[in-house]
Amino acid sequence: MDRLNAALIHGKRLVAADGGADAALAQGLMPEAVIGDFDSLSAKARATLPPESLHQVAEQDSTDFEKVLSRVRAPMLLAVGFLGLRLDHQLAALTALVAHAHQPCLLLGTDDIAFAAPPEIALDLAPGSRLSLYPLAPVTGRSAGLEWPIDGLTFSPSGRIGTSNRVTGPVRLAFDGPGMVVITPPEALDALLAGFSGRPSARAR
Repeated sequence: MDRLNAALIHGKRLVAADGGADAALAQGLMPEAVIGDFDSLSAKARATLPPESLHQVAEQDSTDFEKVLSRVRAPMLLAVGFLGLRLDHQLAALTALVAHAHQPCLLLGTDDIAFAAPPEIALDLAPGSRLSLYPLAPVTGRSAGLEWPIDGLTFSPSGRIGTSNRVTGPVRLAFDGPGMVVITPPEALDALLAGFSGRPSARAR
């Protein structure tokens, strides 16, 4: 629950994906909305939640995470519980990030934060930090502030990937199309939020 507590420091509105409502209620938290097909929402949770907070989406062509991404609009979503569990669920969550990249979202895990790269972003990350680039589609781009620049490279899921790069200074990333997932340590959360908002990070002030 450390990740959830960290998320709630920055975002005060809580939306649960299906059975995530049970986890929230167990922590004494009441989601203002629950979205999903409700195949994992317990009967006890359903009886506890206000009826108007329940938004059931019966179709089975998308995951519960995708159902949330396609129905919630916010400057940024902080998503907890989608990294570090089942590998198939984790891969599906990364795919959903890229498919719904118009909705900025950070997946918060115990060991990583993952997000779909926007066309351009500037990040004030600590020198020496790990920064991995994992393509879910063919994509090219440019970088500054990385030990191994990406300029002139073509990334693809079955070809070149960019894991375990290192930060050498203020990071600038630009991509020519969608499809890149960026992965950082969890300590980068404040810098990522600052980068997406366009404001200076705490490190830069």
